[in-house]
Amino acid sequence: MLVLLPPSEGKAAAGRGAPLKPESLSLPGLADARAAVLDELAELCAADEEKAREVLGLSEGLRGEIAKNVELRTAGARPAGEIYTGVLYDALGLATLEPDARRRARKSLLVFSGLWGAVRIGDRIPPYRCSMGVKLPGLGALGTHWRGPMESVLPEAAGRGLVLDLRSSAYAAAWKPKGEVAERTATVRVLHAPTRKVVSHFNKATKGRMVRSLLDAGVRPSGPAELVEVLRGLGYVVEVQAPGRAGRPWALDVLVTQIH
Repeated sequence: MLVLLPPSEGKAAAGRGAPLKPESLSLPGLADARAAVLDELAELCAADEEKAREVLGLSEGLRGEIAKNVELRTAGARPAGEIYTGVLYDALGLATLEPDARRRARKSLLVFSGLWGAVRIGDRIPPYRCSMGVKLPGLGALGTHWRGPMESVLPEAAGRGLVLDLRSSAYAAAWKPKGEVAERTATVRVLHAPTRKVVSHFNKATKGRMVRSLLDAGVRPSGPAELVEVLRGLGYVVEVQAPGRAGRPWALDVLVTQIH
């Protein structure tokens, strides 16, 4: 099972250990694309803070985030699972997983990123600020930049099992499973049951809890149909919005009754 996650805008502070070692990151087929983004992002933020703030879409109050990108090569790196914070990652609670569940998380979770493309939670990275929606002056839109490299790397990372796609739309644009990989991919919406409306905050929390439930249970659904049964067995209310068709993913709705 491969679980595709969005990153979080908020990041933990830099660690005290060694700085980034790009060659140590997972998915080495993304190395050249990563280097291109890293070089331009660091140069932009060091050369022109005001332009960098505009390109990154940061408010005046977030101007301090630019310094993180200036220090990408020198700041202490930490496992990505510690760097990413926010609602989904709080609900997932990687730090409190039992050892077996934590090993499963390191193998199955893949976090998408405007800067790194995608990393596993054990990959050591520094804090940064660069969403997939950014358009760099030289490289252009990052979603487009990543599409080619992802096409060649991600199908292999997906292996032969289930792909559980929990990314937001901006990150989903960087790689869309095709062919038989798409047929064993499931996307998930979280809806408030009485209204059938998407709930953004609780959407993230529910997805985090759902991934934790799967990791704790140690289950490895072979495909979307089995995933539906597993989630129902774990207490989730799941509806199949669109069963997979030739070359297309399954679309699942998880219904929640309380928003908190």
